[in-house]
Amino acid sequence: GLRALGLKITHENFFDTIRVEVESSAVTLEHAQKADCDLRPLGPRAVGISFDETTTPRDLELLMSIFRGTTVRDFAGDDMGEPPFRIPQSAIRTSEFLTHPVFNTHDTETEMLRYLKKLESRDLSLTTSMIPLGSCTMKLNATAEMFPISWPEISKLHPFTPTKQTVGYAEMCEQLENWLAEITGFDAISLQPNAGSQGEFAGLLAIREYHASRNEGHRNVCLIPTSAHGTNPASATMAGFKVVSIACLKDGDIDLADLRAKADEHARDLAALMVTYPSTHGVFEPTIREICDIVHAHGGQVYMDGANLNAQVGLCRPGDYGADVCHLNLHKTFCIPHGGGGPGVGPIGVAKHLAPYLPREFILDPETGRILFGEGEHGKRPPSGDDSDYSHGGGKGGNVSAAPYGSASILAITWMYIRMMGANGLKRASEVAILNANYIAKRLDPCFPVLFKGKRGLVAHECIIDLRQWKNAGIEVEDVAKRLMDYGFHAPTVSWPVAGTMMIEPTESEPKHELDRFCDAMISIHKEIGAIAKGEMDRENNMLKNAPHTARQIASDKWDRPYTREQAAFPAPWTHEHKFWPTVARIDNVYGDRNLFCSCPPVEEFES
Repeated sequence: GLRALGLKITHENFFDTIRVEVESSAVTLEHAQKADCDLRPLGPRAVGISFDETTTPRDLELLMSIFRGTTVRDFAGDDMGEPPFRIPQSAIRTSEFLTHPVFNTHDTETEMLRYLKKLESRDLSLTTSMIPLGSCTMKLNATAEMFPISWPEISKLHPFTPTKQTVGYAEMCEQLENWLAEITGFDAISLQPNAGSQGEFAGLLAIREYHASRNEGHRNVCLIPTSAHGTNPASATMAGFKVVSIACLKDGDIDLADLRAKADEHARDLAALMVTYPSTHGVFEPTIREICDIVHAHGGQVYMDGANLNAQVGLCRPGDYGADVCHLNLHKTFCIPHGGGGPGVGPIGVAKHLAPYLPREFILDPETGRILFGEGEHGKRPPSGDDSDYSHGGGKGGNVSAAPYGSASILAITWMYIRMMGANGLKRASEVAILNANYIAKRLDPCFPVLFKGKRGLVAHECIIDLRQWKNAGIEVEDVAKRLMDYGFHAPTVSWPVAGTMMIEPTESEPKHELDRFCDAMISIHKEIGAIAKGEMDRENNMLKNAPHTARQIASDKWDRPYTREQAAFPAPWTHEHKFWPTVARIDNVYGDRNLFCSCPPVEEFES
């Protein structure tokens, strides 16, 4: 239809968005606004149109009228050209698709409902028990926080909706930036990064551009302690830095002597230190201020990984003790759900001198350099007072996301969380998170020694327990993880950051009786391990090596194991009242990781 009007579609092949070349984009946009329709400006002579599965014939009629410069008329009367849809030959499927029964056997909503419920019942979630994954902060995502993302005013906003139509949303984002700045002690916040790893990358780009602006672009060394979060080396490498490792002491603290030596060695080229606080070893670094001072004295910047901010909110602020930049995991500390891999938000906060290098919250046309989204000089939001009121910088570090506010639709969850908790509630949450971790550490320490403790024998918001001493009995940490499934628990983080250990993070969401239930399960498993170590149970054919036990195994007529069905599947009192059944028995994890295959086709196809 557009081609019939003499307009040119810029690209021959496209997916859901087309770029249309017009005589004047200003005139076209004026017609669109009169029709209550938003088109994306792409320079003085082009506009963009996005389509999705909700686009209707009426929408197409409206679009055609906009480009004709007339009122809407009957869609059928237009010369739409032949054929109406141009699909590249290379994109046309010739093979059969969606042939697996799962795609064509659920023909009614009732059947689909039951199928989805069956899948849900196989997934252990927070509705069943605590999920004590260390370094993951699997806290409650309150229902009240989730309500706004179902509202069309939030969920259906396009990332490039004109700012005049998003005044309320922009106000919410600005409030959130200000709140996060206050919580962290930084001068500026960018909400653009979509994940913690992307926040790391954005923060390191800001540091890199800052050094370049001072004619010190040669600074390319990034110091990373062995106790840092796992993504740090990858982000540093992507940002163009050379990674130099810093040793840690036996108690988990950074080795200051090694830090000083490496800082001296690389003084000319030192760009940054990436440090996680509290450390991934689950302890507060008592020398964190001194660590920052050493790096600053050698001309470097301090990047703080905010993965463990749940132990700091309301108690201490990274900007106060020396960090120059820090990313926040809104999908951890600030309650955005992140089970199943997303979505996430990893905003970064920076000190004032790094503010100009934050990701842009405006978008430029790559061909003309014209501002397509954003307000004020270079796209910066005009200040409401003096320069210190800027909540984001001039974007000299470049964008890290294609959308100005990243995962904007889920920012409402964090806004709700902070607004409902208030300053006192946020502080209390951190205190309870630390208290819960220390309670678990104290209860489990006699059975499974806590590997790292602070100077006063305490941990931060998570603890690492050591299971390596049971290797002599043939028990691996994986066996304990699998056995926890029989007790109805998701295993903690296994063999990270130290092989043969478990990292436990209960968060503030769990009450004492749930902490006790988890500890009782671990203590009961310790007794089972003891029986194996004493020779009372077979080293290979026992409850841990065979865990988890499925309902099919327990119900089978054949049972040839040297322990009872009740010991296998009902090892604790609560399992009699409510049992979560694992649907799959023990598998070979390593083999599965190395031999990937699609689970959709019938097994018989592999036999041929």
